[in-house]
Amino acid sequence: MTKNIASQLVEALGADVVTIDPDGIAPWLSDWRGIYKGQAQAVVRPRTVEQVSRCLALCQHVGVPVVPRGGNTGLCGGATPDGSADNVILSLDRMNAVRSLDTVANTLVAEAGCILGNLRRAAQDAGRLLPLSLAAEDSCQIGGNLATNAGGVNVVRYGMTRELVLGVEAVLPNGEVFHGLRPLRKDNTGYDLKQLLIGSEGTLGVITAASLRLLPRADVRAVVLAAVSSSQQALQLFELLYGQCGARLQAFEFFTGACVDLVLTHAAGVQEPFAQRYPAYVLVELADSVDENGLGALLEAVMGQALEQELCLDAAVSASLSQLQALWKLREEISEAQRADGPHLKHDISLPIEDIPAFMASCEKRLQAVDAGVRPFIFGHFGDGNLHYNISRPAGAPSTWAAEQGEAITAEVMDEVMRYNGSISAEHGIGQLKREYFHRYKHPLELRLMQDIKKLLDPAGIMNPGKLL
Repeated sequence: MTKNIASQLVEALGADVVTIDPDGIAPWLSDWRGIYKGQAQAVVRPRTVEQVSRCLALCQHVGVPVVPRGGNTGLCGGATPDGSADNVILSLDRMNAVRSLDTVANTLVAEAGCILGNLRRAAQDAGRLLPLSLAAEDSCQIGGNLATNAGGVNVVRYGMTRELVLGVEAVLPNGEVFHGLRPLRKDNTGYDLKQLLIGSEGTLGVITAASLRLLPRADVRAVVLAAVSSSQQALQLFELLYGQCGARLQAFEFFTGACVDLVLTHAAGVQEPFAQRYPAYVLVELADSVDENGLGALLEAVMGQALEQELCLDAAVSASLSQLQALWKLREEISEAQRADGPHLKHDISLPIEDIPAFMASCEKRLQAVDAGVRPFIFGHFGDGNLHYNISRPAGAPSTWAAEQGEAITAEVMDEVMRYNGSISAEHGIGQLKREYFHRYKHPLELRLMQDIKKLLDPAGIMNPGKLL
């Protein structure tokens, strides 16, 4: 029997906050990849914390599931409702105010619906840097970034999202407001409760605002695209760059020649990086506040060493902003190019950096044994151990291949990741996509502790059902 509280939500919050018309609800029911689609009886778009509180308190009282939703840029179905008609979707997109920006304490307090790119620009206008940077930064929301503990291209220098958060404000399932926005660098008074909410994927409560660390602007950038013979050579190049450039190393991205082929086929405005094709490539970015010539000279000197020591095959250093952007475009267009190529299997994995070459070799052998025609497209944030180990169907295979063969292929990849003591999710979270593998590989004690926390904070089990746990 459906627990219909749509009319109660309208009465409590107003028709301008709650959508109950099926045509108005329909656009909120799918993830952006089109893999998951669910049902919901209402979409709630509050403007205040008090409205979020009233919504959750009412939903818990009736026992109605709530699905928090950010910018819908996730890749694991974590913000998509399941098939229950009872679901209430809670979007924070209207809570998009910057509450404060302090250039003395170097903090920014933003509501959960703020677009990440807008926050980065606000920090830049104030002479500061918000380091979190993602391909989806002009559509993803900071609340979703915190809920999934997003990664991005600058983790090698600045760490994951949770390392940039000083405090959070959140509404618990019973409607209570957790006032944890204190912008203190040091608060050593017991359990760090905000860290339970960061990365919880909306299963423990709803983050409504966050206090974020700001850093000095590092406007001077230098980028080099290096061609390498293998991931082993990329690893050696990383060791050299990390040792010589230190904290200036802001990004160290790796992608195979197959990824470049795909981008050149499907993306507009992309040029051949070199006169010939190579097996793999590394994109390196340095950033600092020193003069541009000094940073460029450092990068050229280190790459000169790399060429002399045969740690790369060729290198192209950006000489202008347009060249820098063109080199980054090769990396940033990979996901869209693969999307244009057709259905594929995404594996967002993390490995000890020194084991990446061995993993790539052994995993390829495993996959070849399952299907010799599979096409791996491997790219990612090599400098922090994160690979996007994506697999596309064999040439000529039907579009149903991913659905038919996906489970067998993914099992091989995940098993090999665990053999190297890696993680089956580096930065995308668990959502619906990886829930079964999460329960298969996570240690029983860790699972039990997570379930105990879930029962404590969400005893009615209304928060984002079917995700993570």
